[in-house]
Order: sequence, then C-alpha cells, then structure tokens
Amino acid sequence: MRKKTKQLVITFSTTTAAMAMEKKAQEMGIFGRLIPLPSEISAGCGLSWKTKPEEKEKMLVFLEEEKLKWEAMYELELY
Repeated sequence: MRKKTKQLVITFSTTTAAMAMEKKAQEMGIFGRLIPLPSEISAGCGLSWKTKPEEKEKMLVFLEEEKLKWEAMYELELY
C-alpha cells in the first residue's frame, strides 16, 4: 500500500492559469505536475500543481518571475 507523504500544492482560480503554469513549468524544467484539486482544499478551479515541499522557495521565485497567476499554497499529506 502506498504511503502518504507531505506535498506542496499550489491552487489556481482558473483552469487557464493552471494550464499556463503547466506549459511554462515544462518549458523551464520545473519539477511537479498538474493534479485534480485534493478534496481537503476548496479553490476556484479543479486543478492544482503538486511538487515537493522543499521546492517552495523555488516555486515562489518561478511564479513571480514568470508572472503566473496562482491562488494559494498548501502543504498536505497526499499519496
């Protein structure tokens, strides 16, 4: 059975913003992937970005530099 681990989850208010994040992250080689919004979170759209918690500072810089629109960041125990 898989074990839950702490993950950093970034939410977006629109699907367009989530898709822009995915595209730019792939271009820049940023670690992570789009996932369905975890049930523990209530946010504007049904997608979120999941990555390792230790990537938080790097993600904040990336989001700012690329002027990507995001809603919130959470650290959750996920599979």
